[in-house]
Amino acid sequence: MIKINLKVNNKDCQLDVDDSLRLIDVLREHLGLTGTKEGCGVGECGACTVIMNGETVCSCIVLAGQLQNANIETIENIEKNYTLSRLQELFLKNGAIQCGFCTPGMLMSAKALLDKNPNPTEEEIKEALEGNLCRCTGYIPILNAIKEACDK
Repeated sequence: MIKINLKVNNKDCQLDVDDSLRLIDVLREHLGLTGTKEGCGVGECGACTVIMNGETVCSCIVLAGQLQNANIETIENIEKNYTLSRLQELFLKNGAIQCGFCTPGMLMSAKALLDKNPNPTEEEIKEALEGNLCRCTGYIPILNAIKEACDK
């Protein structure tokens, strides 16, 4: 067991966890944040993408021991006061959500990009989404939603 101090969705957390746990396990099992989905379990699909210290990471390959003093943002932090964010609304409007399994990771990758670059090119959007796989949408609706999010 290890004791970790971290911030998750702007809330300070102190947890005693098994050091073999992954970030996704900490989020889902210890903090009840089940919006982050596990797909491949080896960091290839991006379904479990969260923002850690300002960068996107696959939470299935980050170990609990790497979380000391980390700042984590999950899909649960995107909406505010039970209101969808503009990005979430645009994913819905553009049909960028099919089965929904990859959606949390896609949204987190898009949010991280837009936080750093509010007006990315299409190539920059594609690069930001490289680690996120989607079997349902064909990516065009996702690209369109993110492009529209850039239009103020």
